Parts: sequence; C-alpha cells; structure tokens
Amino acid sequence: MKLKPLGDHVIIEPMAQEEKTKFGIVLPQTVDKEKSQEGVVIAAGPGKLGSDGKRLLMSVKKGDRVLFAKYSPQEIKIKDKEYLIVKEEDVIAIIEK
Repeated sequence: MKLKPLGDHVIIEPMAQEEKTKFGIVLPQTVDKEKSQEGVVIAAGPGKLGSDGKRLLMSVKKGDRVLFAKYSPQEIKIKDKEYLIVKEEDVIAIIEK
C-alpha cells in the first residue's frame, strides 16, 4: 500500500528512541514514556494552494529527517507499522548531517 498525502500534509515514520537511565539501564519501548518528536519523511503532499490559486512549494521532501511539534501528529497504523501525519507548518526543523 502506498500513502499519498494531499495538500500540505506530510507522512512521517517516527524514530524509535532508546532511553537510558542515569545508571545505564536501557528502557524498552514498552515503558510508558513520551513519544519521539523526530522522524523521517515518508511522503509529502504537493503543497497547499495560495490565495492566488498557485501551489506553494513544500519545504520538506521524502527522506528528510525532521523534528515536529509535540501534539500535532495524527497517528495511523498500517500493517502493524505506525505513521504520523502532520501539516507542513508543524514541522519545526530539518535535521542535517
């Protein structure tokens, strides 16, 4: 199945965060903790339409590693894999290597 976002929506695969306590104990994903605000863009829509009817270009593209606003994502699950959908304005930064 292929996801194709519309408008200025972005589909993100969240990055798993491995957390360690100050004593070096690795906490498994099953421990209740805050979700990651970092992920990889799987797909980006074509951009939203401006007031003049022209399409505004997206700032993010497939493969970008991004940070996004904490409470903005819509969560979806497809074939036991979790994805997040956010509007482009909720992407805070692109992480460059």
